[in-house]
Amino acid sequence: MESKIEKAVELFKEGYNCSQAVVAAYAEDYGFTREQALKMAASFGGGIGRMRKTCGAACGLFMLAGLETGCTEGKDKDGKENNYKVVQMLAKEFEKRNGSTVCAELLGLSKEAPTPPTPEARTAEYFKKRPCVKMVEEAARIWEEYKAGKNFEQ
Repeated sequence: MESKIEKAVELFKEGYNCSQAVVAAYAEDYGFTREQALKMAASFGGGIGRMRKTCGAACGLFMLAGLETGCTEGKDKDGKENNYKVVQMLAKEFEKRNGSTVCAELLGLSKEAPTPPTPEARTAEYFKKRPCVKMVEEAARIWEEYKAGKNFEQ
């Protein structure tokens, strides 16, 4: 269990965004190359395009849920419902552990403040002021627990 969680944290510390780190740690489990996973998740970092909306680590978790439970038929109402149920359960667990699924709230930022698209350098100072490593770790841990059959409270 810990190896995928550690892999996600390691990827984040290497400079990949929070969503990329979570998804790429599991790429081969779902038949993706690392490069495909990194590209697929690239736009979700920083709360989706650094807009500070839904946390990128949570978005990565939800992408994994889609790979695991997503339906492939447009008329599959039951499949959609099941996937949405899983995503809502995972979101609730993420929020329970971290206080929110909103990037700006997790970072303690004002929702009104505009956020330039420029990513910050990953320095020691960055890691001191950002809880992002913890978000990546928690998203991967929640995924591991879900796959292991843990039933999260609804």
